[in-house]
Amino acid sequence: MRAALWLLDSARFGQAPSVKRFAGQLLKQPARQGVVLAQSRLGQLLCRDCGNPRDRRIGLELLRQAARSGDCSAQLELGRLYSQPGSHETMQARHWLELAAVQGSLEARQLLNG
Repeated sequence: MRAALWLLDSARFGQAPSVKRFAGQLLKQPARQGVVLAQSRLGQLLCRDCGNPRDRRIGLELLRQAARSGDCSAQLELGRLYSQPGSHETMQARHWLELAAVQGSLEARQLLNG
């Protein structure tokens, strides 16, 4: 899992689609085992970088699991996703952004106030 996180966070490698796919493969097993950080990062990866609806649904579910476990970045990501133009999930967006803001997320506070 550490290798996947390092790859994703690497300025040099982290944006390459092949690296993202490899990191996603490395995160699958820990995410299935309930590792919150793996759920959060894989969920973000699937929601941001996968175009098909099935992967996006899986990504959202992983983010929800991580967010329910208290992961601030998953809460923030759900708030962002539910706040996107065309989304009818404003109550969900507010819920997750409020939870992230309570944990100290400045971006969540800005999104709530904006």
